[in-house]
Amino acid sequence: MKFIENIKQRAKMNLKTIILPEAEDKRVLEAASKVASEGFAKIILLGDEKQIKEDSKKYNLNLDDVKIINPLTAEKRQEYIEKLYELRKNKGLTLEEAGELLKQPIYFGMMMLKDENSSADGLVSGAAHSTSDTLRPALQILKTAPNTKLVSAFFVMCVPDCNYGENGTFIFGDSGLNQNPTADELSEIAISSSKSFEQLVGTEPKVAMLSYSTYGSAKSELTEKVIEATKLAKEKAPNLCIDGELQLDAAIVPEVAKSKAPGSNVAGNANVLIFPDLNAGNIGYKLVQRLAKAEAYGPLCQGIAKPVNDLSRGCSADDIVGVVAITAVQSANS
Repeated sequence: MKFIENIKQRAKMNLKTIILPEAEDKRVLEAASKVASEGFAKIILLGDEKQIKEDSKKYNLNLDDVKIINPLTAEKRQEYIEKLYELRKNKGLTLEEAGELLKQPIYFGMMMLKDENSSADGLVSGAAHSTSDTLRPALQILKTAPNTKLVSAFFVMCVPDCNYGENGTFIFGDSGLNQNPTADELSEIAISSSKSFEQLVGTEPKVAMLSYSTYGSAKSELTEKVIEATKLAKEKAPNLCIDGELQLDAAIVPEVAKSKAPGSNVAGNANVLIFPDLNAGNIGYKLVQRLAKAEAYGPLCQGIAKPVNDLSRGCSADDIVGVVAITAVQSANS
């Protein structure tokens, strides 16, 4: 079974409610309709109900089973304004400014996630907003998850006709957020990515800390950072199957691993690939997506107190559907 189909089946077993705050975007409305018809999650659209219904008719979409909430007229609007003010007043936010922020659907959605009496479990945004527009309110309102030092981003990569990784499935991290992580931050990304792999793929993560060097074949500040990050990750998570520094071919190709990294418990079998910086991670995922025709789900977020996921602004409606399914499974397992 394909990765995303398996995720949808798991989501059906424990239905969660996911917020989509970009109801002005046709792709988001199409995704909401598809999720509702497939029945693996409940959807809340944020926006003007009259406009959304007009658009759904125009695009011939069925949103009968989708809940619509208008942040401007919602029953809890004043309560959320006061709560946001209390959360951010030490940062200089005024009550009036809180009211202005909560006119934005994404801020309203984050307050719904913060509200323990709300039915919302996760949020997916980014089809029409930048990553910072999605993550800023998430970090301001929800903050980081317990025992997590760093929020990072990853992609689930599903490569067709591939024997590497977990039958062609990998996690690439960080490929969407942290530009030039320190050794300590890189170790945190590795640990978080291993947990995400276990949560979403369901098998043991085997983490490769990638570099242009394998086991000291080259030496520089760049390789030293990866070596130090590997050491720190092993200290923090002694049971984690992790190794580095490894070149990409040594990490995933068994024949190369035998000559470059004999005796490694990861080399040749890695399914979680940790890139040394955002340049490498972003280039790497796009190369695999375009040249290997891989399905790329993300950038997905890890380390936020509630499941919030970003989308590429070039995403399709089906991409959004996939990320909603992943967010639902994250909600069920968080």
